[in-house]
Amino acid sequence: MNFMLDIPIGSPKQKISYQEPIMLVGSCFTEHIGNNLQELKFDVVQNPNGILFDPHSVSSSIVSYIHNKQYEEKDLIYLNELWQSWNHHSSFSNIDRAECLKTINASQKNAHQFLKRTKWLIITLGSSFSYHLIENNQPVANCHRAPAQSFNKHLMSIEEINSCLDNCIHQLFQFNPAIKIIFTVSPVRHIRDGVIDNNRSKARLIEAVHHLVNKFDNIHYFPAYELVIDVLRDYRFYDIDMVHPNYSATEFVLEKFAKFFIDDESQFIMEEVKKVIIARKHRAFQPLTNAHKQFMRTHSEKANQLQTKYPFLNFKEEISFFSTGSEG
Repeated sequence: MNFMLDIPIGSPKQKISYQEPIMLVGSCFTEHIGNNLQELKFDVVQNPNGILFDPHSVSSSIVSYIHNKQYEEKDLIYLNELWQSWNHHSSFSNIDRAECLKTINASQKNAHQFLKRTKWLIITLGSSFSYHLIENNQPVANCHRAPAQSFNKHLMSIEEINSCLDNCIHQLFQFNPAIKIIFTVSPVRHIRDGVIDNNRSKARLIEAVHHLVNKFDNIHYFPAYELVIDVLRDYRFYDIDMVHPNYSATEFVLEKFAKFFIDDESQFIMEEVKKVIIARKHRAFQPLTNAHKQFMRTHSEKANQLQTKYPFLNFKEEISFFSTGSEG
């Protein structure tokens, strides 16, 4: 008897390999995927603007990377004792204006250079709601705890979402014709919008994304949203806030992503890398014992072997850790 509804997941003809750079942009669920790939030694750049949720913020940030936009002092605001950018997550905010600009522009430059050579762009959309400053109708990616009355909240129509993403994608294909795009919709519930409006918001994202997938051969859809909402279908797969998928749900989604979007050889390498990463996290109660020293030597050799066999992997930190630890 089958107790779980399964859904078909389409695989791209050419799947992701270890030697292909990957950029990830979008909501907090983007970072679940990105952190996992980064830990497994893929060549990854994620969220050069920080976490972004709505299609306008995502598309405008990608266009800014294409043109290597450099921010100026006039682009910053001073709010809550910090210099901040309406286009960036608060992780870029700084008490020092020059440092804030320096960090933002360094990220922009790195994103421009990486996007030029990247083979895959993974975009995770979180919400159809966008926010605009009342004073000048400027769209903002992050409200930075400014008073709610400073903004107009707008539920983007499917046509608006299609328009901004379509414009972004055309510029992207001109900038990097070899790039392939994977869209996902975040399974994180934006419950502050209310259950009904959250569902309306997600539905518009899904419809707009499928329009693009049907329009372009090198755009693909990974159903992260459906895997959590329609396959797992249970609050035990959510964190205590009933909003964010928990560890089990995230691991389930990542396993499906690897199976359908990463090539077989890379999946094999991932399992070998994972063994070294898990060993690196091991904390010994008795580090001076011969057993622990042997454990460290064994994994030092394992990391060195993988580094030699797969030169595109970087085990510098792990090799240093195991070598230092094995000396007692």
